[in-house]
Amino acid sequence: MSSLPGLLGDIADIAGADVAFLIAESHGGTRVSIPPRALPDHWLTELVGSETADLICRELATLDAEGRLKGVQAEVLPKGPAALLKSARRRAQIALDQGKSVREAARISGLHERTIWRMKADDGAQGSLF
Repeated sequence: MSSLPGLLGDIADIAGADVAFLIAESHGGTRVSIPPRALPDHWLTELVGSETADLICRELATLDAEGRLKGVQAEVLPKGPAALLKSARRRAQIALDQGKSVREAARISGLHERTIWRMKADDGAQGSLF
């Protein structure tokens, strides 16, 4: 039983925490729909592959009153634990330590460029203007 909240916890129980974290990074904080069977063009299939997506879809599907399979409809996917932000900040710091630009660090980490600039300013790595 996962300690992750809501739908994210269900996904972690089905496909593992790594998959849940990947999904949270990609779509956390937004409303998502997950069909009862994986579709080739669906964001979930593109993100985790058809086999894992189909496993998640099938496990989350329910039967409606008429006996038809129904997927998840417009449910807000939790952003995940604070560890996601810490992990992103860690990836950004590693990128900066390797000499990557702010823009590259933002792309690598998934953080906003402004966040990276603030990280640099907090570290004193930006240097003095005077």
